Amino acid sequence: MSEPTDPSRNPWTRRSRHTVYENRWIEVVHDEVVRPDGTDGVYGVVRFRDRAVGVVPVAVDGRILLVGQFRYTLDEYSWEIPEGGVPPEEDPLAGAKRELVEETGFTAGTWRVLVPRFSLSNSVGDQTGSIYVATELEPGPAAPEPTEEIALRWVTLAEGLAMIDAGEIDDSVTQVGLLRYAKGP
Repeated sequence: MSEPTDPSRNPWTRRSRHTVYENRWIEVVHDEVVRPDGTDGVYGVVRFRDRAVGVVPVAVDGRILLVGQFRYTLDEYSWEIPEGGVPPEEDPLAGAKRELVEETGFTAGTWRVLVPRFSLSNSVGDQTGSIYVATELEPGPAAPEPTEEIALRWVTLAEGLAMIDAGEIDDSVTQVGLLRYAKGP
């Protein structure tokens, strides 16, 4: 494979688009397209209304706070960094701060961007996100959403990375956050 001659050129042609399903969080569209090879085809796209944010909350001793919850879509329990959706009109950092408090009760004195932008599943969805590191943590009351029954678990970075290796953490936002945090500043 060679480098594209013009990476900004879109080799796809959309002939039509119609919504097949929508709710407060997503819109699913069906596109009739001409593929890059010139043949006709279809493409289904999940369009997300919110941007994703994740938080790597780090205590003074270096441990990282994970949240655990049952994920309806996977029909299984999941250990993750605190994360959620941010509406387009909300600043991503403000959304990250809100998610940390909602899910864990913690606030943070210091915030920094860890991953400014990533795509969650760019072959079927358009959702992008950002991940932050939160330090100088102060405990307080959590206020989870009605869809959340959350447990808290402190882990060392090594334990978190081992959980990824063992398949105990398979959430992509958490994997990106912990792996990028392990790389250092």
